[in-house]
Amino acid sequence: MVTTSRSRWVLLAYHLPREPSTPRIALWRKLRRLGVVQLQDGLVALPLDARTREQLEWLAEEVTEAGGQAAIWLAEPATAAQERALAQRMAAAVAADYQTVATEAQAARSQPPGPRRRTVGRLRRELRRISLRDHFPPPDRDQARAAVAALAATLTTETEAVVGR
Repeated sequence: MVTTSRSRWVLLAYHLPREPSTPRIALWRKLRRLGVVQLQDGLVALPLDARTREQLEWLAEEVTEAGGQAAIWLAEPATAAQERALAQRMAAAVAADYQTVATEAQAARSQPPGPRRRTVGRLRRELRRISLRDHFPPPDRDQARAAVAALAATLTTETEAVVGR
């Protein structure tokens, strides 16, 4: 009998009271920043590693402190197809963010040097934020990085041209 090894996932099952809404909104924002995949209402998952487990444990504690209920579970999908589907959903979510960065980098090429420099810094920070929730990197990641690097290179080229005069 041959068994295939599937990766393990950490799940957060939670329920928060409807009122006040502030803890629900805060939790939703934190879950979004982590890049969770929503399995059902009140059930989210991340690929298991020490960092993701700890982050969901902290959020479970926050849910409990806000008067809700939370539980952490470790699991693996029953089939490889289920696991691929989860990974594809997560990759698609960050792919859109990477595409936005690449589009903004391309559009910024026509900006004057000062605003372009600020845009490069902002887009680099955005790439770092996206990478924190990018558990299954799509090809769009490399394209966004290349677009930001090309934008930064225009600043270097202009600086060298001014200094070389």
